[in-house]
This record gives sequence, structure tokens and C-alpha cells, in this order.
Amino acid sequence: MKSNIQPADGKLGVLIPGLGAVATTLIAGVEAVKKGIAQPFGSLTQMGHIRLGKRTENRYPKIKDFVPLAELNDIVFGGWDVYEDNVYEAASKAKVLEAGLLYSVKDELEKLVPMKAAFDKNYAKNLDGTNVKRGTRRELADEVIEDIQNFKEQHGCDRIVLLWCGSTEIYYEASEIHQSLNAFEQALDNDDKRISPSMVYAYAALKLGYPFVNGAPNLTVDIPALVELSKLNNTPIGGKDFKTGQTLMKTILAPGLAARALGIRGWFSTNILGNRDGLVLDDPDNFKTKEVSKLGVLEDILRPEDNPELYGEIYHKIRINYYPPHGDNKESWDNIDIFGWLGYPMQIKINFLCRDSILAAPVALDLALFIDLAKRADMSGIQEWLSFYLKSPQTLPGLRPENDIFKQLMKLQNTLRHLMGEDLITHLGLDYYQDLVEVM
Repeated sequence: MKSNIQPADGKLGVLIPGLGAVATTLIAGVEAVKKGIAQPFGSLTQMGHIRLGKRTENRYPKIKDFVPLAELNDIVFGGWDVYEDNVYEAASKAKVLEAGLLYSVKDELEKLVPMKAAFDKNYAKNLDGTNVKRGTRRELADEVIEDIQNFKEQHGCDRIVLLWCGSTEIYYEASEIHQSLNAFEQALDNDDKRISPSMVYAYAALKLGYPFVNGAPNLTVDIPALVELSKLNNTPIGGKDFKTGQTLMKTILAPGLAARALGIRGWFSTNILGNRDGLVLDDPDNFKTKEVSKLGVLEDILRPEDNPELYGEIYHKIRINYYPPHGDNKESWDNIDIFGWLGYPMQIKINFLCRDSILAAPVALDLALFIDLAKRADMSGIQEWLSFYLKSPQTLPGLRPENDIFKQLMKLQNTLRHLMGEDLITHLGLDYYQDLVEVM
């Protein structure tokens, strides 16, 4: 398939709805890396290697040297926010990065002024902002489309991707207006408030044929209408919810326990954080959206219906508490009650003092670069191979998501190998291991 991938020539515009802690940390970090004053740790596209062929061949190139990804120097950032702060001001208020590092890229960040946001306070009641668009849902969608087109022209971009880094919206379920593109567009014309702000951005991007990734647990591109539009315009979509702190630990640890057939009676998780995300999640309706996203991870990994003796009675509880003094430094505690041979009980306790945006920024970067690659490779619709980065991976209807991070990584790497015409790797080894033993 290698010949079918268009080269990553020219500038890539990365447009972000929600220029808060995650987005500003991403942008500042990329600008710092461009200047050679920082390293892109945590980014698989920049730091990760991939094995090619047999182990005996010793081919382990960096991913960025293997697949044609956009260069960091070719990325142009922009976005929307409900607050008027430029990216330098927003990053300073987020207090994720040290002042010295921010100051070193101040000139670049100050130039990034947010466009007015498509916003509905009913979807994030704890947010207030004046930098917002006014109008019907159709008018908002048309304005976002115009924003994207103007940005592309003004900055000379050859390609555009949209990356939702906005706050978690309230929990609600799809209705009849979300079931087809025709119904969705009619609802836009009718100013139907069941179309969320994130859907407005997704619709605008997909209408123009630009990829969209949902970094929050909102109901956004995971509705039939927008999946239909993505296929119609031959455009990839991905979602949802960046996999960062506590859930990252779950997708690492739970597969290990399941692999050893160790039982789990209970898994209690609690978090405290004080950034804008914590403020939004302090509202019960918004928390429910996040809770549903986080709860499904263990169920998909452990499959209690198939393993009732081990996981049939697991009690899984999640709490998120807004605690302003911590800012972006999220702290999570997990208590896991497990049992082993003959049912004897044991416990695992985890105290993860993480920095939410530091973990999310490289995830956001990789998703932007990979979804751009998917577009250039003529891939459309749901990109399940990007599940590695997401808490609640989007799949085709009827397909259960895969949340085991090790299986997700294998799927991602094999997708890259497939795109570049390399053999897929099963890790079997029997096709060459015996020959190697005989030689030794």
C-alpha cells in the first residue's frame, strides 16, 4: 500500500476547539521541541521505534523514519476558546509548564489568539466565557466552516485536522436526529439543541473533508450521522477521550492480572484535580459522561460474562473530586482487591501523582499526526487502530472495543506495517527460531 500514501508535503494545520491546559501544553511543547530546547518524551511518533521483519534482521527504525508523517516544523496551530486569552496567557494561567520554558516560546504563543467558540453553556454549566459565537446551530456550523477555510488560506496550509481538546460535555444519548446525515442536517436547520457544540465542530470539519479526533468522552463523532458523513467525504475520524492517568494504569495492569488468571473482587478509583477539566467535571451531568467512559475499560478487558469465577462479582467504583490547590497535578488512588490460588485474598494499591496535561499532550500530538497519515493513505471512517490512545475507543456497531493496551499497540504497529507494505508480526517466531538454534 505504500504507493497509495500521499506525501506529507507542505503545512499541516492543527485546529483545536478548547485552548485550555492540554492544548496549550501541546502547543508550547511542540514549539519548544522545534527550538531544540526540549524533547518530545511520551510521543510514540517522535520517540518510538517499530520492529520490522524477523528478530534476526534487527530492523528497529523510529516510527517517524518509517512512515511519512508531517514534520513538527510544518505544523501550524490554531483554535477556538470561550476565553479571549492568547495561548501564552492561557498556558501561564494553566500553570502546567514552568515560567522559564513558556517564556522561551512566548513570541510564538502570543501570536495564537483563539477564534470565537461555538458554545452552549447547557453542555458545560460550570464554564463562563465571552469569546463565543451567537446564532442557530446551522449558523454556528457555517461560521466554523468559514473559520477553517480562512485559517487554511491565511496560513498557507495544505492539510487540516481538527482535534477536540475542549471540556467534557454533559452526558446524553443519541436520538433520532443523530441516526442519519439527512436527519442531522435537518436538525441543524431547525436549530435543534440536541446537537452539541462538539458535533458542530465535527460536522464542519467532515463537511470540508478534514479529519476529526475527539479527545473527550462526549457523544460526538460516534453517531451514525457523522460516521456516514466521514465515509461520504472519504475522511477518517477517531475517538474518544485521551487515555492519560488512572485509565492508562488500568489498561496496563488489568491485562496483566487477567493474563495470569488472577481474580478481582473490587477496584476502587478516586481522583482529585483542580484544572478547568476538574471544574467542569464538578457538575454531575458532566461527570457522568466521564464516568461512563472510564467504567467500560475493565469490563472490556476482563470480560466478566466469559470469566464469572474471576470477575463475575467485581465491584468497580470511580470518583472524581474538584480540588483547586492541585491545579493540573492530578492525583489518583486505586485500591484493588484481588485473589489467587485457592481464593486467597491480596491487595494492590496505586498512588499516581501525575500531570494530566503532560500525559495528554503527546497523545494529542500523535493522534493529529496519525489521523493526517490516515487521510493521506485514503482511509476513511472509524480508525480503530488509534485505540491505543483512547479511553473509550470508537468501533463499528456490534464490535466490542479492545482496551488491552498491549493488544492496542500491536494493532497500531501492524497497521503501520500494512500501510508500508511490510510483513505483519505475530511474535510466533517458529518460522525461524529452529533454524537459529541449529546455527548456534
